[in-house]
Order: sequence, then structure tokens, then C-alpha cells
Amino acid sequence: MTTTAPPRPPAAPPTPQPLFGRVTGRLLRWWRQLTAMRTALVLLFLLALAAIPGSLLPQRSLSQTKVSQYFTDHPTLAPVLDRLYLFGVFSSPWFAAIYLLLFVSLIGCVLPRAVEHARNLFSPPPPAPRHLHRLPESARLDTALAPSAALDAMEEELRVRRFRVVRRDGRAGPELSAEKGFLRETGNLLFHLSLLALLLGLAGGKLWGYEGSILVTEGQGFCNSFQQYDTYSAGPLVRTKDLTPLCVDMTDFRAEYEQNATAASYTADIDYGLAGAATRNTTIGVNHPLRADGDRVYVTGHGFSPTFSVTLPDGTAFTDVSAPFLPADTATMASEGALKLPDLGAGATDQLALQGFFAPTGVMQGGVLVSADPRPLDPKVAIFVYRGYLGLDSGLPQSVYSLDQTQIDRNRLTKVGAANLSVGGSTTLDDGTVITFSGYKEFAALQLSHDPGQVWVLGAAVALLAGLLGMLLVRRERVFARVGPAPDGGGTVLSIGSLTRGSADTGPRFSALTDQVRTALAARADRTPEPDAAAPSDRGRAPEKEIPTS
Repeated sequence: MTTTAPPRPPAAPPTPQPLFGRVTGRLLRWWRQLTAMRTALVLLFLLALAAIPGSLLPQRSLSQTKVSQYFTDHPTLAPVLDRLYLFGVFSSPWFAAIYLLLFVSLIGCVLPRAVEHARNLFSPPPPAPRHLHRLPESARLDTALAPSAALDAMEEELRVRRFRVVRRDGRAGPELSAEKGFLRETGNLLFHLSLLALLLGLAGGKLWGYEGSILVTEGQGFCNSFQQYDTYSAGPLVRTKDLTPLCVDMTDFRAEYEQNATAASYTADIDYGLAGAATRNTTIGVNHPLRADGDRVYVTGHGFSPTFSVTLPDGTAFTDVSAPFLPADTATMASEGALKLPDLGAGATDQLALQGFFAPTGVMQGGVLVSADPRPLDPKVAIFVYRGYLGLDSGLPQSVYSLDQTQIDRNRLTKVGAANLSVGGSTTLDDGTVITFSGYKEFAALQLSHDPGQVWVLGAAVALLAGLLGMLLVRRERVFARVGPAPDGGGTVLSIGSLTRGSADTGPRFSALTDQVRTALAARADRTPEPDAAAPSDRGRAPEKEIPTS
């Protein structure tokens, strides 16, 4: 008679995980992926890749003029690049996103490793593995010493090599564990922590830093105010009252040239000081900026400011009026610019302006003035004189280095004269106004920068280099040893194994260690006295009585 088992009840469906648990688990997986070292390396590579457009394309924070010129030269491509924030790479949302993700990834990756490394520093070396012969480097040494004496010789050699040594009584016999090279992991952590500090310093410089550029002609100056700069940029946390009240006056500028007419150095004599304080004088150059109260003033370039004298028909004379002309060709310092004279006309529609070309060493080629040398050997200027309405009070911004072309196109500015002039030459307009080219002055392109994170970045860079050297030059080594009786019972066998990280060629170092241990074992064995077999044993004998003598 057969019996059938009752049918099994259907399996209960799995209980769905709560929504909170699913969300938490997914966030934890994302966090582990973000804080992995591979992710940090990928983000670091992306950050370096994202900085390339900032080096190849002009940036608004450095030169608005070059950005405008790029729009003029590439009218189709420039708007597309602008929508991608490629003219302001380092302040773009996508660059900030990569920066912040790298920052978070480094924190989540480095801090747990730092805690684990601190724990390992105060932990003894691990016990010796059961099979020492399976390690990358191993050896067996025979000695006549006792097991404890053999381990003493091994420990002495390891301590001479600056190993941390721990002796234990293992299951397979007395053993020894030693390790050194913690500076390798310390250097690794220092490298990554320095990289984190470097990012913090750069972020602090962007948040609390500012810089401005201005062209200063000899005999003029400026104060640290955003309204006086030609171009400026400031971090989002910078307020106007945070600016250092520094004022600079340039008394003289010198440009020295090599024999091949290339500029060798730029130096400027300046007077500087805080508002309301005594001024001091110094000389600054391209690689020798002024450092005062956390601000730095650099010389970034130079040029020429032609000077003119204007004599009106009624005899009123205006002397030494000038404006900086921007270099159009740095090889010959051929420069272009404009001089606006809104106060010389009788009314708002009777203003004067000069648009010109300055050649430090002027020569005529085919009736056109060109510059043959950057040195001011024979200065000449070609000017076009306009009369009319300049539009300075229209409320619309315009460049101080050129005339408003829309005013010319609308015939609100009319050309009333043109001339090529040498120093001392003049031209007379239709109404009797005389314009004389009286000479030139030199100007310096100065940049004032304030970066509170600069010292922090320098320290982080030095620490980063030190950590990199520790990673490359230090090896992490572990050495294990165990003693046991020889198979024939006539001595001791010392088994040695080594495990080295960060180096492929470990054979010579291990061979040198085993040779020195072998020599030390032999030397100890020679110093150990052997028992004399011929000498009678005193064990079990009663002490002899001393016989008294009379």
C-alpha cells in the first residue's frame, strides 16, 4: 500500500522591501561608486580636460577686449562657444559640478583610508602565515643554535634595518613578524589630502579673491576701486568694503630691448601706500610684483600714449592731451587708439575726436604708415579727425580705445581732416583749429590681484610633492620567520618569508637579508661554547668534605 504525501502549500511571495530601504540602498551604492578611487581619478582627469578650453580661448575674467575681438573674427562660432560657457570656463556650471564632485569623492575616499592607516600604525604586525614557502620570497636556514637564539639573531638583523618586530608563540612553533614602510601609505594619504587642500585653496581664492586690470600712463595712477579698472572680476563673497585702500602712482616706465629688437624687461617706478598713510616708492617688473597687505601689483605689458596739443581758433590751447593706443602688433608695437575731446567744441554736436595709428619707428610703404621697430626711434602718427556728437552722454557703454562706429554710420561724426605727423608736426582743420603731435608717453598694463588662498595653495603643493616622493621612494615590506627542529634532530631550521609591495625587483634585497642572517647565525654559533664530553659529570655526586689540617 502506497501513500502519497500531501501537496506542499504554495510559497509565499517575497515581501517587498520598504520604499525607504530601497532608496537608502540605492543612495549607498551611489555613494560607494562616487567615493571609489577609480571615480576620483576619472573626475581628476575630467577636471584637467575641462581646463583646456580656458587655456586656448580668451576668458572674460582676463581680457574682455580679446573676447570681443574673437566675436569679431568668428561671428558664427563665437555665440555657440559662449552658450557653452567657454569664454568663462572656470566660472561655468559644468566646471563647478566637476570640481564639487571631485571634492566630495576625495573626502569620501581619503578620510576612511586615513582612519584605517592611523589604526594600523598602532597595531602590531600580523602573525606569520602557515606556509612561508608560498610567499614571493622565502628561504630555509639551518643552524646549530637553539630556537630562541636563532630568532634573536633574526630579530637583531631586522631591527638594524628599522623594522618593527613582534615575537609570538605560534601553533607551528616560535615565530617572528616584522614590517616597515608605513611612510609609503603615509605619502599616499598626504598626496591625496594635499590635493584636497589644494582644491580648498583654489576655491577660497575664487570666492574671496578679486583682480582688476588698468592701463596707467607715466605721471598717472589709480586706487583700488572697481570703478577705476578697465576690466575686473571678483568672487561672489567679495564686498566693496573688503577691498584694500591701496593707491599706486607710476612716475616712470622703462622698456629695455635686446639687439634683435625684442623686449628684454619692463620696469616701472611707482609710489604706493594706503589711503591716509605715507607713501613709499619701489620698482616693479614682470616677475617682481609689488606685494602690499595681501595685494599684488603686476606689470603685464606696455605701450605708448601719443600726446597732442590742440589750439582753437580763438587762441585757446590745450597741451599734452593723450590717450593710450593699444598695440596691434607686439613685434613692432604698431598701435591703434582714439583720443576723445568732448570739451573742446562749442556745443554737444561740435565735439572733436582723433582716431589714429601710432608707429614707434615709422616708415612709409606705398603711402601707408607702418612701424619697422618696437623701439621709439622715429615716432610717427597717422590721424583721422572727426567733429560731431561722440555719444558719451547717451548712457550706452562704448570703448575708450575706439570711436563709436554707429555715430559715424549715422553721420553724427564727420571726418574733417587726416594727416601723417612726425613729432612737432601739425595739421590745421577747416575752422582754423590746429592739432600738433607733440610726442609720446609710455604706459604700463598693471594688474592688481588679491588671492587669500595663495599661501594655502603653495603649502598644499609642497606637501603634495612630499607625499608623491614618499609614494615613489618607500617600499612597504613584511618579513616573517619561524623556527623548528631539524628533520634529523641535529639543530634548528629557520624559515624566512618576505612580502614587499610597490616593487617588482625584491630578489636582491631578500638575498642580502638572508646572507646577513646566515652570517649572524654562524657568528653566534662560533661564540657559543660546546660542552666538554671528556670532563666528568658532577651531577649526582656528593660534595667533598674539607679535611682540616693541623
